[in-house]
Amino acid sequence: MACINPEGTLSPSAKTVVSTLQKPSTLQELAQATNLPLYRLRSSLRELVDANLVAEENGVYKLTEAGET
Repeated sequence: MACINPEGTLSPSAKTVVSTLQKPSTLQELAQATNLPLYRLRSSLRELVDANLVAEENGVYKLTEAGET
C-alpha cells in the first residue's frame, strides 16, 4: 500500500506518521504513537524519505522542510 497516492496526496497512514513526526522520533516511538504495524511503518517511512518529506539520522526520524508544509 503506497503512502503517497498517484495524485501526490498522502494516504491516511502516511498522514498519521507525518502528524506524529512533529517531534523527532525513533521507529519504536513511532510504532507506539501510531499503532501501525512495523512493516507498514517501515514502508511508509521509506517512501516518505524517498519523497524528501522525512529524514532519518542515527535511527531518529524527523520532518524535512518540505514535510512540514
